Amino acid sequence: MDSGIILLFATVLVIGVILFAMITVGKRGSRLDVEKYRVRWLDIEQSVVKDQEQSFHLAILNADKLVDQALRDKGYRGQTMAERLKATRGQLSHREELWSAHKLRNRIAHESDVRVNYNQTRRALNAYKHTLRDLGAI
Repeated sequence: MDSGIILLFATVLVIGVILFAMITVGKRGSRLDVEKYRVRWLDIEQSVVKDQEQSFHLAILNADKLVDQALRDKGYRGQTMAERLKATRGQLSHREELWSAHKLRNRIAHESDVRVNYNQTRRALNAYKHTLRDLGAI
């Protein structure tokens, strides 16, 4: 083969790799609709009624869904939120607290007898809020 063809092929390959990297990284760095997330977040926070455990459950479920949507909108890949959380390694300041909140959400979703108190709810919501801030959603 002619060295000019090899050079052309290598150049096209390098440009393709660079473009792919820019598109992939660009999506992860994309901006979210802050107003949409802020409104939804305020609705979640205001839904918590101190003496109504059902409001705790619903707030945690909704906060988890909102964070999961933000992760997807930021380009984190995975079939489940847990997979998307794994993809955030080193990028979230309160990642362990978020994992705890997500585990609590899973208990609420899958166990019929789970009890959640107001303080647990506030801790979980704080983890979700910090994550939304880290992602630039609120």
